[in-house]
Amino acid sequence: MKKIRLELIGITYNQIESGVYAVVLQEAGGNRRIPIIIGFPEAQAIECKLQEVITPRPLTHDLLANIMSSFGLSLQEVNIYRQDNGVFCASLSISDGLNTHVIDSRSSDAIALAIRVDAPIFTSEQVLEESGFDASETPGKTTLREKDSGKVKSVKPRKADDTKSLTQLQAEMQKAAEAEDYEEAARLKALIDNKKNNNSRQPE
Repeated sequence: MKKIRLELIGITYNQIESGVYAVVLQEAGGNRRIPIIIGFPEAQAIECKLQEVITPRPLTHDLLANIMSSFGLSLQEVNIYRQDNGVFCASLSISDGLNTHVIDSRSSDAIALAIRVDAPIFTSEQVLEESGFDASETPGKTTLREKDSGKVKSVKPRKADDTKSLTQLQAEMQKAAEAEDYEEAARLKALIDNKKNNNSRQPE
């Protein structure tokens, strides 16, 4: 079966129903995208990595990546498939240098791990046909916090953030990370990046 490589585009969030997130994957070199519903902890884990939020202690997927590295194991690839009941699942191809073992996984965990070790993510043509949509034909279908050179799209600054300096925002981001409020830390990281980019574009 032909494998199609996927790229992580970002995280979507439901502004009406709290706690509902989806990770969006797009075929490499194409326009078809697959949204996969994930839980809040997995959304945090993925977004922390996308926004390069440094946590005081390793998250679960960081811990797993560290364990694999310590024992000389490497994640060769992730394959995402869909079961008959409509749930997305994944398999991890893990190598010890001599043998490759295929391990069943939730798709959210597989994605969170793959982006930490730079492992490729694949799916099949059938999954794309059945579950994907063409982003070029359906503009505005998702509201994304996108991976785009460290920036996050559609981040809404709070009114109080407008008057804060970079130093204040960085201190608040660190405080949020220490309190393990990673969603807030990721939001502040995005605001910091946006402020830095705006400052760099100002004429001298």
